[in-house]
Amino acid sequence: MLQGTAPRSWFPDSLPGSRVVLRRHVPSNLGAFRRWYSDPEVARLTRYQDGPMRTDEIDRFFAARVIGPDALAMAIHVRETDRLIGSCAFSQLDPDNGSALFHITIGEKDAWGRGYGTEATMLMLEHAFATLGLHRIALAVFAFNERAIRSYRRCGFAVEGRAREAIFRDGRWWDEIQMSVLAEEWLARRQEQPLDDRPTPALAAETVTG
Repeated sequence: MLQGTAPRSWFPDSLPGSRVVLRRHVPSNLGAFRRWYSDPEVARLTRYQDGPMRTDEIDRFFAARVIGPDALAMAIHVRETDRLIGSCAFSQLDPDNGSALFHITIGEKDAWGRGYGTEATMLMLEHAFATLGLHRIALAVFAFNERAIRSYRRCGFAVEGRAREAIFRDGRWWDEIQMSVLAEEWLARRQEQPLDDRPTPALAAETVTG
């Protein structure tokens, strides 16, 4: 268990995978964030509020949650081309209880459905459990984001609860689903199937704000 460690030191400069590389964000990534979170399709999957974020909201979010001193966020780059396509992060990291919340967004819509988000999720879980020694990683996802839910299940997440009719979208109410994966569950899956051999189903943008 990690104790007495500055949160920012918990992340290396990069986490390489077979198809993506996760790197620490740099200030120049702000332009991509402005484009992603002003897109209605991305906003529908990532925001509790109805509609895209304003530019000033995006700028504050980027400064505090992406490159801030306590941010635990990583940029998702396609390994072959180095293209920046999204972001993933941990929040509410609790070293005493070994837990954190996971967030991911694939902001470039032409990169949806290619397995990049799934591999990024697996890399983050590998880092959380094998390197940081955490015990539990949780997330929240809107019920209408079926692609993300299927992908999370394949990464080892299990549904543990739901906030009933918590989100109003497309003229109706939807549940917000809570999912989690424990270290022993991840280890069992990892022993059965190495990281590079795991399936990489589609993963679209997922809840990152709030």
